[in-house]
This record gives sequence, structure tokens and C-alpha cells, in this order.
Amino acid sequence: MRQIITHFTDDDLYKFTMCCAVIENFPRTMVKYRFIDRGSTVYPPGFARLVEEQVEMLEDVTITEEEISFMRRRCRYIPGWFYSFLKGFRYDRRLVTVSQDAEGHLSIGFEGNWSDTILLEVKVLAIVSELYYMVTGESAGFDYDDYYRRSYDKAVRMIEAGCVFSDFGTRRRASARSQETAIKAMHDCQLEMKGPGCFIGTSNVYYAMKYDLTPIGTMAHELVCAIAGMYGPLMANHIAMNAWRKTYRGALGTFLYDTYGWRIFSLNFSEDFANMFKGLRVDSGDNLEQLELIIDKYRSLHIDPASKQVVFSNALDVNRAIELQRHAAGRCLPSFGIGTHFTNDFPGVKPRNIVIKLTDVKITESWPFYSPTCKLSEDKGKYTGDPATVRRFMEILHLQ
Repeated sequence: MRQIITHFTDDDLYKFTMCCAVIENFPRTMVKYRFIDRGSTVYPPGFARLVEEQVEMLEDVTITEEEISFMRRRCRYIPGWFYSFLKGFRYDRRLVTVSQDAEGHLSIGFEGNWSDTILLEVKVLAIVSELYYMVTGESAGFDYDDYYRRSYDKAVRMIEAGCVFSDFGTRRRASARSQETAIKAMHDCQLEMKGPGCFIGTSNVYYAMKYDLTPIGTMAHELVCAIAGMYGPLMANHIAMNAWRKTYRGALGTFLYDTYGWRIFSLNFSEDFANMFKGLRVDSGDNLEQLELIIDKYRSLHIDPASKQVVFSNALDVNRAIELQRHAAGRCLPSFGIGTHFTNDFPGVKPRNIVIKLTDVKITESWPFYSPTCKLSEDKGKYTGDPATVRRFMEILHLQ
């Protein structure tokens, strides 16, 4: 089986920025992650072993001087010491366990130091997604010329509607080629047409380098989840925002707020944080309802919401993004991060509904036990964690 991931930076920017913040703020923290297939896919026999082989191949993938040079130029907020860490970083197959049950359901877990495991998530998800289509034979029918044309048309519609948008589709892409095809089509469209909107870049650092685009991204739920597991969920957002401030000094100022819902975040989002962060990212719940909550919060702090960025990334396609643009324009600075709809949208092909979530954490390696954590987004169907932990966190946060 050919190697799927061949470039170190074939990954989302937020994994690198998160890794840097973890090393600076939580260098001895240990974690566990778990793969979740929300569609309960039955994978072909032997699929787990093929995933293991791809993880083993990652051990030979190292960062190049070209990649470092690009990141230094385009990601000036990342401190220089982090590139020394990346030069010495090696993936370790021993941190990953993969198996299948008798019915073919897939199980994947990571365990280790947080800074060693954090760079596995996106790559393993991309491996599982692409490998599935390869093994089932569906990838043989992918028409990339048609995919380019349809991706170009998506960009035309977004630009004409005034949308500022980027690709967020590495994790569940149909293939690396499908993601590159979409990025190239949208980049070409941006160069060839004038309009009120703009294709601003991609979350994938490698393809941003290849097409000289801006890598897009900040942080993920796992930062808040880990902190909540260590210190409790009531102040987890506050601690996370302080850690982010310590590492990035006001840069990378878009905060992903919905790990434990709007209410507890809003209580933590004081005026100093609201002024420092450039904006917020909406990743669950009803997009329009969340927009109103954000606008009301800024107004309550005597901050003009029209000066603040709101990044929408919750299950978007072109039609939903254009509708949101109509509602949000002039009320905030809207932008859109679109994933699966850009990178896994072949006719008749069903995208894998897969995620990897951090489930357990301990403050240092010397502690004899882990503490479980969970995620309670604005979509109850997306709650992740064991039921007892979910119930406990809901009680603490008065969500029942």
C-alpha cells in the first residue's frame, strides 16, 4: 500500500500552534485520545493493520528546511525555539494502538506525553479517510477534472457573495489529491476574478506552502478539554485564554469558545479577553443563534461587534455560508472555514464522519492516575466522553 502522508506539514496549522502552546504551558502533561466513528462504519477486513502500516511510515516523515523557512515567513507569531523542537520530532508508532472488532468497527487510541501525541490526530484521520476509499475501490472512480471545475464554481459563488473563506478540510478529505485540487481551483479563481469576497488560504500548512497561501488556524477544543480534566470545567476557558496569551501575545486571536457551551464561556469572557482576542469561532449550535449571542456579549462589554471577527466553521457548505454572509455582514467581520464540503464532495461518495478526541489527562507523568474529560458543545449530539464524565461535567456546569 502506498504511503499516504509524505510531508511533515501535511497537517493543519492548529496542531502546530497548539503543540507550541502545550510545550510552553503544559510540558509534562500526559493524555489519551480515542477515535470516534459517528457513522459506525464497518471497515474491510485487515483495515486496522493497514492503518498501523501507515502510522509506521510516519516515522520516516521529518520536517524539511523548506517547510521551516515557509513557516518562519508566514507564521511569524510562532517562537523560533519551536522549530528546533520540530527538527528533532519523530513520530512513534508505539504511541498508537489500532484494532478492529469482530464486526469490523475500528478502534484507535493514542497515549503519551501531550507534545508527542498532539501531532498525530489530523494525520491519522486523513489516513483513515483516504485509506477507506482506496481499500473499497471507490477512489478509482474519482474524477479530478470534474472536481476542479466544481471547486472553481464554489469559489466563484463565494467570492461573488462577498464571503471571506478558507479550506479546513484536511481531516476528512477523500484524498490528498482532492484537497490539493480544491485548493488549486479556489486559488486560481481568486487570481482570475474580482469580487467582494476572497479565498484567503488553507488550514493545511503543506498546501499553503505549495501555493504560497496563508496557513489558517488557531486552536482546538482539546486545549480546553485537557485543562478541564486537570483543573475543572468552570474556569477552563479562562485558563486556556491566559495560556494562549502567554504564548502568542495577542497574535492568533480567534478563540474557539464552545467546548462547554456558550454560557460558561461567556462568564469567562471578560472585557480584557474580549479586547485582546480578535474574534470567536462558531463550531456548533445554530449559527444564527450563536451570532446573536456573540453580538450581544460584545455590546454588553461596550465593544462594537462590527469590529470583531466571527469565524463560522460548523458543518458548512457554500449555500449555508452565503446565507450566513447575508445575516452577518455589517454586524461583525464574518469569515468561513469549510472542510468536508471542499475536500470530500465527489458525487455518490459518503464522507466518513470521524473524529479523534482527547479523553483523559494527567498533569505530570509522575501522577499514578488519569482524570477523564469530555466535550459538551452546543450540539448535544456531539457530546463526547464517557457517560459518567459527561453527567458530572453537566452537573458542575449546571447544564441539567
